[in-house]
Amino acid sequence: MGKGYLETRKIVHEKGLFTVCEEAACPNIGECWEKKHATLMIMGDTCTRACAFCNVKTGRPAALDPNEPQNAAKAVVEMGLNHVVITSVDRDDLDDGGAAHFAQTVSAIRAAASSTTIEILTPDFLRKGNAADQVIDAQPDVFNHNLETVPRLYLSIRPGARYFHSLRLLQSVKERDPEQFTKSGLMVGLGESREEVMQVMDDMRSANVDFLTIGQYLQPTRKHAPVERFVTPEEFTNYETLARAKGFLMVSASPLTRSSHHAGEDFARLQEARAQLRLKAGKNTQKPKTLG
Repeated sequence: MGKGYLETRKIVHEKGLFTVCEEAACPNIGECWEKKHATLMIMGDTCTRACAFCNVKTGRPAALDPNEPQNAAKAVVEMGLNHVVITSVDRDDLDDGGAAHFAQTVSAIRAAASSTTIEILTPDFLRKGNAADQVIDAQPDVFNHNLETVPRLYLSIRPGARYFHSLRLLQSVKERDPEQFTKSGLMVGLGESREEVMQVMDDMRSANVDFLTIGQYLQPTRKHAPVERFVTPEEFTNYETLARAKGFLMVSASPLTRSSHHAGEDFARLQEARAQLRLKAGKNTQKPKTLG
């Protein structure tokens, strides 16, 4: 509850915005808000789904706020963010799942803060046709969609979603815009096996996902899914080693890792990793010198 934390809360609340930091009861809120890093959650605070891991409330959402994209942009400017993460609730009630609103928010931030890099954490746009294309075409710097858990646990943990649809969404980003970074995340401690986590890593790499985050699931309330196991720090280190060996450009794996935690620093490392990869590829394709 330091000065930075209070200033961040004031900016967010004065603009009538919501944050996943508050709504999802993120354990890192104190650290991030003190640095004036907040993950903005657009399209309201009420989700149309009821995932067993999530603390965001479920119900019938209010109408979209047409001023929200501009208010989000103003908040980014006031907080002086070099990198911003924009997420949202699921809006299955909307014809496009909120895709146009996402695109408008990205565009508004681009116009107000051209040097700020933008990372989006989107819903899956399930049964919304090609709605996600307009979000991809808004050209965020990072397109993030979390798979959350292994396929076997979807029915109990993420019942409103479909594993292979989410995987296909991530793949479609690269197909439409190969230069756009993609990112996805997993929670562990929900009853998954090590082999299942490794299979999800392989699935992500098949979809050309660049950046993987793995964090410990923490039960928000007693009505949510219980923690089956607390994964050890050594296991997280092992997951990171395996993921890097599988070809991810960036991996963040620790008990308190969350999708948007240290997102700005990780994005800078992601850019550096891609640059080094391209430099290496360029050297490997150079023709050998011939003797005159």
